Amino acid sequence: MNITKLQTFLTLAECLNFTEAAEQLYCSQPAVSMQIQGLEHDFGVPLFDRVGKKLYLTKQGEQLKPYAEQIVNLLQSAKEHLQQLESLTYGTLSFGASNFVGVYLLPAVLGHFNRTFPGIKINMNITSSRQLIGMLETNKVELLIISDQIPVDETRMQAVTFYQDELVLVVKADHRLAHEEECSLKELTAETMILKPKKSATRIYLESKFKEHGISFPSDMEISNLEAIKQGVIHGLGVSIVSKFAVQQEIKSGLLVSVPIKGVALQRGIDYVYLKNKHLSPAAKQFIALLDRQKALIASP
Repeated sequence: MNITKLQTFLTLAECLNFTEAAEQLYCSQPAVSMQIQGLEHDFGVPLFDRVGKKLYLTKQGEQLKPYAEQIVNLLQSAKEHLQQLESLTYGTLSFGASNFVGVYLLPAVLGHFNRTFPGIKINMNITSSRQLIGMLETNKVELLIISDQIPVDETRMQAVTFYQDELVLVVKADHRLAHEEECSLKELTAETMILKPKKSATRIYLESKFKEHGISFPSDMEISNLEAIKQGVIHGLGVSIVSKFAVQQEIKSGLLVSVPIKGVALQRGIDYVYLKNKHLSPAAKQFIALLDRQKALIASP
């Protein structure tokens, strides 16, 4: 077995079309077929089924896919790591981030990293926490930067908190609470609370804090995107509790007002997470060192 067979398998597993796979791999369709037949012979099992004109992965093919991804990605990582040992003028920093982290928290840090190591290509994947964990496990990314509210397997993954993110209540500028020095959670039960969907880490954290204080909100609105939540509050759809960092500009411009909640402290840690048995590239190590040093940069973009 060679790595080319696995790369061919992964390409065909994604597009499920021999012609398209051949185009992506810059080879002929018969060459793709030979690589797949060779791989099936190596494992002694069928990897694809053809039903009519459509191609499907078999159960064996589905099981092989994450292993093949790990092998191919690990080999690519090894090549880059060896080259980076000589000089950090080449290579890729590949990591995953949750939406808030990738959109609001990291741009200043990435700008600093890019100025220091201009030859390193930055590849940041912003997606759901479930997909991020899968990407880490299959070596598609070297590390994740996520909320500490996202559960990780601590037996296999190392999580280090490098930043504390404060969550604040925000209302529109002419809201009845906008000129109050503070408000209680009980007062907020009369409001429509705009929250992320129930499975989001932020929503789970907030609901646990509400429960601690014996509060549940009779009226809520679900919006999955943080920018859309901010616009919803600005246009009077309701109030929300979001990262203070993410609404700095709107508060400064007067579009939103932050109102302290009496007796309630809302903070979450932001972690970098990597596999414990993972050999991190020199670029990833430099990025982690920068995260540990640049708290002031993050706090004051």
